[in-house]
Amino acid sequence: HQYLKRGDPGNYRPVSLTSVPGKLVETIVKNKIVKHVEEHNLLDKSQHGFCKGKSCLTNLLEFFEGVNKHADKGDPVDIVYLDFQKAFDKVPHQRLLCKLHGHGIRGKVLSWIENWLKDRKQRVGINGKFSDWRGVTSGVPQGSVLGPILFNLFINDLEKGVSSEVVKFADDTKLFRIVKTEADCEGLQKFLTKLSDWATKWQMKFNVDKCKVMHIGKNNPNYTYSMMGANLATTNQERDLGVIVDSSLKTSTQCAAVVKKANRMLGIIRKGIEN
Repeated sequence: HQYLKRGDPGNYRPVSLTSVPGKLVETIVKNKIVKHVEEHNLLDKSQHGFCKGKSCLTNLLEFFEGVNKHADKGDPVDIVYLDFQKAFDKVPHQRLLCKLHGHGIRGKVLSWIENWLKDRKQRVGINGKFSDWRGVTSGVPQGSVLGPILFNLFINDLEKGVSSEVVKFADDTKLFRIVKTEADCEGLQKFLTKLSDWATKWQMKFNVDKCKVMHIGKNNPNYTYSMMGANLATTNQERDLGVIVDSSLKTSTQCAAVVKKANRMLGIIRKGIEN
């Protein structure tokens, strides 16, 4: 199929297909968790994914407002785009339960979630042939009702104790900081090291090859950052939640992409009418 990415099995993710009664129970549990989280203001304000009153738009607005606030003053800024490797699939169940307990989710609700996660199995089927069943000890089921809120709580303390500005949409994480001096750059590097330590502690992993750095400003030191022992690649252009961001912070590239897409759609419509 033209939309499938061939070659690398890592491009594919399992999707959980649950029954309607199962989804109803998940919704009841989710609503109870969300109510608890909102009443105690537990979710970090940097998270915009699957949160009431927040969206991709609020994520981008907060990000651009923060970066432009510094750039308009002529201050150099470094942006780091982070990429979790199979984020939802990597979440270890026991550590997730530990995090939920730490957020005050206990008793029957926590026991229900534990039972919901355990004894899961999966296998792969291709052309009528199937692999052996394998136990699943990590991952919040993608396609489930509970998955997003559980993941948000799991990574809720990701940026705890750091000075850089962070904006998240579920696992899509970016951070930025003014870098007037080498000391500023070293401060950002210390944060990246803390993130690496966090990932190791909680059995998560960053896809370092896909983590990118964007240097903003004429007087930017162009510092080389690293994670997990590997240098991060620099980029002048990045697609962020569907919007093209470039190092000039201008919208011309995004506008050109939208026009190209619109013209392509008009061409398809025109052909449909002619036929």
